[in-house]
Amino acid sequence: MNDTDVRKGLAGVVADHTAISKVNPETNSLLYRGYPVQQLAAQLSFEEVALLLWTGELPSEAELEEFVQFERSHRALDPRVKQAIDLLPTDCHPMDVGRTAVSVIGANDPDSEDSSAETELLKAKKLFAAFPAVVAYDQRRRRGQDVVEPRDDLDYSQNFLWMTFGEEAAPEVVDAFRVSMVLYAEHSFNASTFTARVVTSTLADLHSAVTAAIGALKGPLHGGANEAVMHTFDEIGIRTDETRQQAAARAKTWMEEALAAKRRVMGFGHRVYKKGDSRVPTMKQALDAMIEHYGRHEILGLYDGLEQAMDEAKGIKPNLDYPAGPTYHLMGFDTEMFTPLFIASRITGWTAHVMEQRADNSLIRPLSAYSGPEERHL
Repeated sequence: MNDTDVRKGLAGVVADHTAISKVNPETNSLLYRGYPVQQLAAQLSFEEVALLLWTGELPSEAELEEFVQFERSHRALDPRVKQAIDLLPTDCHPMDVGRTAVSVIGANDPDSEDSSAETELLKAKKLFAAFPAVVAYDQRRRRGQDVVEPRDDLDYSQNFLWMTFGEEAAPEVVDAFRVSMVLYAEHSFNASTFTARVVTSTLADLHSAVTAAIGALKGPLHGGANEAVMHTFDEIGIRTDETRQQAAARAKTWMEEALAAKRRVMGFGHRVYKKGDSRVPTMKQALDAMIEHYGRHEILGLYDGLEQAMDEAKGIKPNLDYPAGPTYHLMGFDTEMFTPLFIASRITGWTAHVMEQRADNSLIRPLSAYSGPEERHL
């Protein structure tokens, strides 16, 4: 095999077919089952989008109602999962908690080894319903707070915020959160999704595939960028008493110095999008709504200053993590919880891919180009 045959990182390699999502280069739009994600985020609940990703079509009114009732009946934090979480230190990364929780959920699922299409969908729905309680409780326990029980009179996004903060969120906050969940739900053969498909291709169970995907998502080159954005904001310094213009000027100076020092600045650029991440404008609208709701215009200053400096120096545009990070910050989520929020959303896309891989499976086993010593003997 020649070196020219090797595609490091599988760059440009088409590994399989998928009907779940694609980026349309003509419109620079991310499509879920053919629908532009910005349209879905503007008009649909996250529950509707989940069903679309799993089944290929938008649900009827009756199908949606059935799923909503199912989801609301499976929200409570399983005592066995809580016990496992409580065994983990509060200074471990929340992604470790999410990974462990999915393993425990899978180990206790009586249908874990049943890979029939009907049962796989049932497991996906149950995991979708159960995971928000994991994220909510993990943030609360780190703050010395108790579990907040779910409410079946709230939709997915309302209840997620209720379980995390113990109070009903304002409609603007709920809507911004819903938008983020829709936008993070799916993105074709990204690193964690491909990991899930590789594991599924061995005929391992759904929970093993999702656990492996969480491991891939923990890496800062894939899922940690929304956290890194807030660490950047914190390093620059968030000053609530300064104007938007003052914050922008400080951020611009910081970015110029960081780039001169050849530092890697997370939240910018994407391997798929060449004209900018198509999800950013929708998420930026949600961020703007949060800035107005909380009266935090210095956050917008930091955002604008960094974006402008990066564009002027490198011509690199923000990706989805850039507006998502400060949006979650304004809602009150601890920075380390941002990537677990990504899990809660991406469970939909991962499990859709698990089911698609299972339906037409072939073991994923690429070749390698050997670069070690030639054959030798003792």
